[in-house]
Amino acid sequence: MAPTQTIPRNSEELAEMVADQVQLKNILASPGGLVKFIDAYAEKAQGSGTDLNRLVAEETQRQLAQLIKDKDVDSDNAERINRLNLNPQAGGGKRTRMLTSYGQGAAHNPHAPGALVDGKFNTATDYFKTVWHLNPDPENAAKLAEIRQITNAASSSVPADGGYLVPENLRSQLLEVAIEMAVVRSRATVVPMDSARVPFPTIDVTSNASSLFGGMIAYWAEESAALTDANPTFGRVMLDANKLTGLSVVPNELLQDSIISFSALIERLWPMVLAFEEDDAFMTGNGTGQPLGFLGAGNSAGIAVDAETGQPADTIVYENIVKMYARMLPSSLNRAVWLISPDTIPELFTMALSVGTGGNSVFIVNAANQGPSTLFGRPIVVTEKAGALGNRGDIAFVDLSYYLIGDRQSMTASSSTDWKFGNDQTAYRIIQRVDGRPWISSAITPRNGGNSLSPFVELAAR
Repeated sequence: MAPTQTIPRNSEELAEMVADQVQLKNILASPGGLVKFIDAYAEKAQGSGTDLNRLVAEETQRQLAQLIKDKDVDSDNAERINRLNLNPQAGGGKRTRMLTSYGQGAAHNPHAPGALVDGKFNTATDYFKTVWHLNPDPENAAKLAEIRQITNAASSSVPADGGYLVPENLRSQLLEVAIEMAVVRSRATVVPMDSARVPFPTIDVTSNASSLFGGMIAYWAEESAALTDANPTFGRVMLDANKLTGLSVVPNELLQDSIISFSALIERLWPMVLAFEEDDAFMTGNGTGQPLGFLGAGNSAGIAVDAETGQPADTIVYENIVKMYARMLPSSLNRAVWLISPDTIPELFTMALSVGTGGNSVFIVNAANQGPSTLFGRPIVVTEKAGALGNRGDIAFVDLSYYLIGDRQSMTASSSTDWKFGNDQTAYRIIQRVDGRPWISSAITPRNGGNSLSPFVELAAR
């Protein structure tokens, strides 16, 4: 680039220079000339002192000021909804009232009962070794007494299960692993529970024909026209902290010889057990002493799409899938997932679309690669908790943000040799409290009066 070359300051000047063959030739005359010119133009157009640089700086300062202002609101003076903090080491600052959390934000809560014993144990191994009542360490008794005192003090808000509070760091660690394996919890709306029973507000909506959200309206009117009365109907879902108990029997030799290995096993296996049993109840639970599942006739908001006329038993046809997709709430289409039983895979992967006397396969599957992972652009999740092939719910299309999980966010653990004393075994018991309910109680009639819609759509029995 020539030393005296004028550098354009904006896109108009740049276009004018490029159109000038003489100036363009000067730029390209020396090796690296174009690169030097581009660097110089960038600095001229958006470097220090330019209008663009000033605008960026002003917007950055404005956003930072707003962020600081928002963060400085004390929850004692304003209602706030925040995602739960997944970082167990996060510090205090202003107090916040944590109400709901979506998906993976549901693990760690610094205000949970177990936070009272955070910092008392270095590792999960240290905790399980301490609560093992046959631990010969003389210092263990004092530590165990301290944890018992804290647990008893918390029993006014946490039901006494005869065990010891699990540290919140450990509980959330187990739960975060469970979330990665879970079908429902990772996609549901999680409500932290600060008592054994928590009412959660709902909108009692059955139709969008004349109003929205159970009675809220908006309308067009002339100036000074009389207002139209609206009476939205609000309800509530009652979340009860049901007890989920896990039991594991371990040979005393294993605990004496290799409690570190046992602890590693617990950290891996318990999340798998919790995720599996929670999923099963969240999907198919009957609501009595356990969560109410979103699959099956027990969910009054669910829709079961009928089989096609003359459709053979235990089959899935393309028309089933299309009609299920059409019954999903339009606002949920970008969040919904397909839950399918493993038994449905042969039917799904071999579905064909009939056209006259011919037809074509719906899925073009390369057997050397993985099978299809989406259906109509939405993820396919294979789970053995779905219905058996041919039964209602063997395939479902659901938006799980409409499913509420009430999480008591407390966990207790205890050990005993009484049950298996003659076998020289220790029984470990872990208890957590949780509930689950669909957020709405009815399918919704759309504005155009067509087929009812729902975030919970299943294929009926065939």
